[in-house]
Amino acid sequence: MAVVVPDIEPRLLRGFAAVADELHFTRAAARLFVAQQALSRDIRRLERQLGVELFVRSTRQVALTADGRRLLPYARNVLDAYEELATAAGDPARPLLVDLNSEGMTSSEVLKRARELASDCELMARFESGLTGAAEQIAAGRLDVSFGRFAGLDPAVRKLLAQQPVRYEPMALLLPHGHPLARLERIPLSVLSGETVYAGAGNDRTLEWTDLARRLFAGRGIRLAPPAPLAVGVDEFRRMMAKTGHPVLAVVGYSAIPGTVLRPLTDPVPLSPVSLVWRRGLRHPGLEALRAAAAELAAAGNWLVRRDEDWVPGEDADMMGASPGRGLTDGMSAG
Repeated sequence: MAVVVPDIEPRLLRGFAAVADELHFTRAAARLFVAQQALSRDIRRLERQLGVELFVRSTRQVALTADGRRLLPYARNVLDAYEELATAAGDPARPLLVDLNSEGMTSSEVLKRARELASDCELMARFESGLTGAAEQIAAGRLDVSFGRFAGLDPAVRKLLAQQPVRYEPMALLLPHGHPLARLERIPLSVLSGETVYAGAGNDRTLEWTDLARRLFAGRGIRLAPPAPLAVGVDEFRRMMAKTGHPVLAVVGYSAIPGTVLRPLTDPVPLSPVSLVWRRGLRHPGLEALRAAAAELAAAGNWLVRRDEDWVPGEDADMMGASPGRGLTDGMSAG
């Protein structure tokens, strides 16, 4: 009687092949842009599905078992077939639509470097103003890539997307010149007790950002500003700030706005987790360039290092995969 093998996800086979090549889980995880723990789970899942042990693991080395060596060529054949299918179905010459959220941010740096790495690809910038709004466009196939806080998305939407952690970006406060806190070079969170801060409440395209603000403000006496009309353009944004008088939660890389000052937040330093996000199954040389650019910049700038004294929600830290004081190699994950 024939043995029925359950459907095996290509991701599991890619993990198997990468570990077989590297014979090292950390190096294989970095190569695949995933967390080492996630890769180990995938290998165990594949072993359970196949009913065999693929690797012998010890504290010093990883080696293929006899079953692992026997099955590796078949896994590679399956992966090659998937590559051929993707190539036949896709059009690598089409422009890749990349949402940057706002100009001058981390996403702009990644896009600039990706264009240098893949000068023959057309990477077209779009501005969706928030990952929640962009994620719906990506899931619907109207947008390819965006950046933002992956953990803040609806779980049902997350299942349709993949992510690569890019940066823990320190958060800041945008203030009108005349605001009393504008005289401070840095703003301890304790000073904000009793303040009302705007963080996009009422904008259904930036729900992930408003949720991050709520988590940060909780227990600190900081009030979330009520919903306000969506301001489009710098002039309207400045007018609404002047009208409400509320500081605006931002990040340290936020583009300068005339008539305002940007002050970093401290004690603790709150971090905004930024991931590169795309539709599962998307294959495009422009996406590979973006992933390579993000990994390169994160490593060079220690973007995925966070300290024990920094603040980030636990769910975000888990999805980003980085531990305090550790960098890119140990801190990459995929959704």
